[in-house]
Amino acid sequence: VLSLCSEGCKKVIFHVPSELEADTLVGRVDLKECLQSAEFISSSDGNFKILEDGSVYTTSAVSLSAQKKTFTILLKDFQEHVQKKIDVSLVEEEKKKTRHARDTVLKRTKRRWGPIPSVMMENSLGPFPLLIQQVQSDTAQNYTIYYSASGPGIDQDPKGLFYIERETGNIFATRAVDREQYPSFQIICFATTADGYSPEVPLVHTIRIEDDNDNPPRFLLDSYKFSVPENCKPGEYVGQVTAEDKDEPHTLHTKLKYSIVGSTRTHPFIIHSDSGVIRTATPHLDRETKAVHVFQVEARDLGGHPYGLCTTAEVTITLTDTNDNAPYFKQTQYETQVEENRVNVEILRISVVDLDEPGSPGSGAVYEIIRGNDDQTFEIKTDKNTNEGILCVVKGLDYESTKQRILVIAVNNEAPYVLAPHSHQLSQSTTSVKVNVLDMDEGPVFQPCFYRIEVIEGKAVGTLIGKYRAEDPETGNDEDIRYRIPPGQCKWVSIGEKSGEVKTIKVLDRDVGEMRRGQCNITVLAIDRNGKTGTGTIQVVILPGNKNYPQITKTDYIMCRDRKPICLTAEDGDESPYSTPFVYRITDRNLASSWKITRHNDNSVYLSPKGDIPFGIYDIPVSVTDNGGKVGEQYVKVNFCDCVTPTECNGRTRELSDGNVTLGIWAILAMILGSLLLLLILITICGCCGSGVMHRHVTDDCANHNLIISNTEAPGEEVMDHNIIPLQNTSDQGGYGIKTGDQQTFEMVKGRGHTLESVKGGGHQTLGSVKEGGGGGQPMVDTCRYSYSEWHNFTHPRLGEKVHLCRQDEEQKHSEDYLLSYNYEGKGSLAGSVGCCSDQHEEEALDFLDQLEPKFRTLAETCVKR
Repeated sequence: VLSLCSEGCKKVIFHVPSELEADTLVGRVDLKECLQSAEFISSSDGNFKILEDGSVYTTSAVSLSAQKKTFTILLKDFQEHVQKKIDVSLVEEEKKKTRHARDTVLKRTKRRWGPIPSVMMENSLGPFPLLIQQVQSDTAQNYTIYYSASGPGIDQDPKGLFYIERETGNIFATRAVDREQYPSFQIICFATTADGYSPEVPLVHTIRIEDDNDNPPRFLLDSYKFSVPENCKPGEYVGQVTAEDKDEPHTLHTKLKYSIVGSTRTHPFIIHSDSGVIRTATPHLDRETKAVHVFQVEARDLGGHPYGLCTTAEVTITLTDTNDNAPYFKQTQYETQVEENRVNVEILRISVVDLDEPGSPGSGAVYEIIRGNDDQTFEIKTDKNTNEGILCVVKGLDYESTKQRILVIAVNNEAPYVLAPHSHQLSQSTTSVKVNVLDMDEGPVFQPCFYRIEVIEGKAVGTLIGKYRAEDPETGNDEDIRYRIPPGQCKWVSIGEKSGEVKTIKVLDRDVGEMRRGQCNITVLAIDRNGKTGTGTIQVVILPGNKNYPQITKTDYIMCRDRKPICLTAEDGDESPYSTPFVYRITDRNLASSWKITRHNDNSVYLSPKGDIPFGIYDIPVSVTDNGGKVGEQYVKVNFCDCVTPTECNGRTRELSDGNVTLGIWAILAMILGSLLLLLILITICGCCGSGVMHRHVTDDCANHNLIISNTEAPGEEVMDHNIIPLQNTSDQGGYGIKTGDQQTFEMVKGRGHTLESVKGGGHQTLGSVKEGGGGGQPMVDTCRYSYSEWHNFTHPRLGEKVHLCRQDEEQKHSEDYLLSYNYEGKGSLAGSVGCCSDQHEEEALDFLDQLEPKFRTLAETCVKR
């Protein structure tokens, strides 16, 4: 051992083998050289422990890593507040050179001293000092010991309990030892020669204190309380008792057995001898017979041997109630009486007997009238304090109709029944009650007592809406009875004092004041000649009426050139069924011919022109009829403006202004060029139109076997043919004819003076004559300029008549070859559609395309699938 002193403390180096086993002495350090009074000694490494003499031992197997291991011994003096450290280093010993097998030399080693562990009986009776063990060394002469105790009492100083004879090595005990305080001791024995040399390694000697059965078992509680439902099955868990023994664990001294003191085969409970669990032993646990069971349980050590120590505890088991007893009436018949017309009055109290626990759901009575109360005149309820049934009258009884009532009443419990094992089904207990009705002088009675009157709102004041009368229940007579409505009620109606007629005293309107509720209950009094009164109730219900006209919410609109339909929406203050759906109609016939209404939903429609109409402001009268037939008419102002968006019109027709305008040079030049272009167009049109009469030549049908373009919406080309012969207008008639041969001409006349111009206002006007306009009634010439809608309205009905005449033969019969209406296509051809979008599954069906004229070859090639 190499000791280096640094600041009063040492640095110690021990040369040890690379592998150290547990409880191996590493060396000894002189602690007093560093700190004289060390109250606390500890090691920074848990693999080593330091004894008071400075001996260093391993607590577990240690392997040196990197050939060196260090740790620190910490010394503390709490009184002087001093702390010192000793650094300890373990260095691996140098390995000696090994000899070859042939060079092996046998070496004699000394036998180590190692007595076996000693045993001392707990609570030994001596005599003391008591010899425990002898330790000896072959070379040592003096022996000393250091020792420590392990157990719950290690904080107590055991010094003086053992000592060793210095010359012989005999270890003696000076007094008896309690194992619960000191289960074992470890004594460190040192052997030295006379000159102080230690030839032997210190010996760790263990003295174990053998247990004596000196502690009886102890229950954790002095008494135990459990509960279990009555009539439960055998083996039902009740509870568990637990005891403990302070003697040495896992020995016969602490092996406990539990039992019930004085238990017999008929005892209702059993206890498990090892675990202390208590269970039921019989199904016949009746709370009504015995509600509480009290007994003693015993815990005995030595496995329950009679010589073992024991202790007892008290166990109390309470049986909780179950509803195993049905209630029953004390009497089977009752009789009582009540005055007629008495309401909400108690007439009888009924008692029952129930053996279950009072106040529990198993004993709470629930009464029920099972017969004789079809009209719900009687009611029975339970008094929670007394458990009695209280029979009451909730509707007045009439002596004249019924003089006696017999009721049958049954009783049950709040909780469901729980049948005990091997018991019979419980039966329901019933009793009968006879109720006698006493005759009394009654007041008038209204028939019915509640009278509902429904009135459509808007009725005039004084309108008779009903009649409400009462009669004497004794005589059935309604004479000499006066009627009155007490004050403080809604003043909607009045009642005739003698007649009982109900009339309105104000106009009933659901939109005014308290009438918004829609109904009111009015109490009416009937008083007979003796001053007896009766009451009745009139419920006046105001039904919705058709008092409001439907009105269009918005009547001013702007329509641009895209002629997007206008959505008209109406509102009606009435409720269903006097509101929607609305019916819209244009009342002006002239405007109805150029404007149409299309339904959108129940309260909205779309307004749009039927065809081309001139720009301008139109005031269209529109009537709206609600579901009740009430009609409201309004003018819808539509500004048909030549615009793209309504904002361009600013609420007026878009036209040239009459005010002074300053024009630039380019504007004047553009106007001149436009005028020249317009003049050229007018000259061209006038040359085509002639003197104002249109000539049309009807040619033979040349469309046979040709494809005709039908999906264009543009107007067709003008056809000038000499076969169309204009007719001379007379003073009263106008028309035109179609020449189909050399000797026959058909004339078409409709009305008086109906030409193209007459579509716009009537009168004797021809196709190229004067249009009426401007001020002062002066005519303004506008030759051969008509809109498409004007031309369509003029020609469509007349062409229909001409077509009708063309398909008749000389005998005024329809010919085989005649023109068909455009909306009837007849039977389809075998070839089907020749459109490019049609789906032809068989190309053979398109063979007819090969026979078309050359100008249709391109179309045919397009339609054929490739």
